[in-house]
Amino acid sequence: MAVYVDNMRTPYRGMLMCHMFADTKEELVAMARKIGVPVKYMQQPPRAKWLHFDVCQSKRALAVRHGAIETDRYGALYAYAKRRGDKKTMQRIDSLRAFAKD
Repeated sequence: MAVYVDNMRTPYRGMLMCHMFADTKEELVAMARKIGVPVKYMQQPPRAKWLHFDVCQSKRALAVRHGAIETDRYGALYAYAKRRGDKKTMQRIDSLRAFAKD
């Protein structure tokens, strides 16, 4: 079980945001509390496709210091596909990652 942060840098109100997500809701909430992100900002279905927080870069760094695993921009989509058993999407992401390394 783990918490992850991707390397997205999406502008929002003068900050650069990324996604923080986890294998379980309990882990995600525990990390949010640990790094000072109010749980009320959690994004979840039906308003979002998947359970996550958008966090600024300083909170991302705190999460990493507390054990979050850094991933690329495909990390959240890959985890979501894996949970659904969507092997086609997982293979597509593997191909994109391999292409990016070339």
